[in-house]
Amino acid sequence: MSEVYVVVAYDIPDDRRRGRVAKLLEGYGERLQYSLFECRLTKVQYLRMRDELGKLLVPDEDAVSLYSLCAEDLAKIERLGGRRPLPEGAVFVGWE
Repeated sequence: MSEVYVVVAYDIPDDRRRGRVAKLLEGYGERLQYSLFECRLTKVQYLRMRDELGKLLVPDEDAVSLYSLCAEDLAKIERLGGRRPLPEGAVFVGWE
């Protein structure tokens, strides 16, 4: 099954909603910074995550950006310190 590599960034002013979004995303990927996650997902997982995120947000107040990267883009990731990109085949467990 093909996978999609997604970087998720968010700006959510409400502490409670922000915590819920972070908890949700922890089940789908790896947290790099307070409001930045990397996720390697199947298409079904991606659609489920997007749907679950949509249910948590207040559209006029919250902003979530999902950046899908192709294999060519992944090869161009450069890190200076911090964590390395998710390895091929990384799987996250803990669906709610």
